Amino acid sequence: MMNKLDQLRAMTDVVADTGDIGAIERLQPQDATTNPSLLLKAAQMPRFENLIATVKAGKYSESVSCDQFSVAVGAEIINLIPGRISTEVDARLSFDTQATVLKARELMALYDKRGIGSERILIKIAATWEGIRAAEILEREGIQCNLTLVFGFAQAQACADAGVFLISPFVGRILDWYLANTDLKVTQPSEDPGVQSVIRIYDHYKNHGYDTVVMGASFRNVGEVEALAGCDRLTISPDLMEAMSENHDTLARALMPTTSTLNAPPPLTEEGFRWQTNEDAMVTDKLSDGIRRFAADQVSLEHILLRDH
Repeated sequence: MMNKLDQLRAMTDVVADTGDIGAIERLQPQDATTNPSLLLKAAQMPRFENLIATVKAGKYSESVSCDQFSVAVGAEIINLIPGRISTEVDARLSFDTQATVLKARELMALYDKRGIGSERILIKIAATWEGIRAAEILEREGIQCNLTLVFGFAQAQACADAGVFLISPFVGRILDWYLANTDLKVTQPSEDPGVQSVIRIYDHYKNHGYDTVVMGASFRNVGEVEALAGCDRLTISPDLMEAMSENHDTLARALMPTTSTLNAPPPLTEEGFRWQTNEDAMVTDKLSDGIRRFAADQVSLEHILLRDH
């Protein structure tokens, strides 16, 4: 009997949610994704000491130093996977469409200088209204995007309307919010509001014929992962991947693609997007919190890269 990780790979593209090169070598995911928090952890690993020194020697500005480091880490990861690496735009640009577009182009140019084609890269952008508009522009230019920090249905709908290549709806952070702010008790994965959110988005996309890829993210336990087996992609931390690789029980498929039978609804307006987001306290709290956390880790990474200048 195959282990659960291999069973999952047979129905879902497994993506490593890490900047740990050793874990990627060991677990052999299809794709990989990074963010400022994961890059901050990577910057403190002995493996990247020489890379940190090289970036420091370049005496770049703060933001350029981070771009150089994130692309260099991404380039190392690309050598280990058959698919794509997701590289994130500075979270402090989350409410500036044009600045996000420019930063994405700069990141792609850095990859191009390393001989890495656009077909190997996804640009990660926070799923704010401004971020989604930036992704719409970039997608038309052939730069495919991963819209992250997706907590609500309005975000998912607006991303599909914009023709975004992929979204990362979060699971664990949604559960975190409900456990902290309500009396919810979760005794099985089907009761997990994060799992329920991804299933709703997945079913909506498949039923209405959207091409946007659904990649569940931010998992707290193996049960959440298993409850979404069959999703287009799942980005999973190394510890959960290893736990699944050690389990040889049968993994049942939970999500099944359906043939599109429904007409797509009218595109969501900016007013509708902002109102629906405002009406959901969880989405409002977790989106803003996620942006703040990524921005803070970006600043911490900049301090490491500029130290001793």
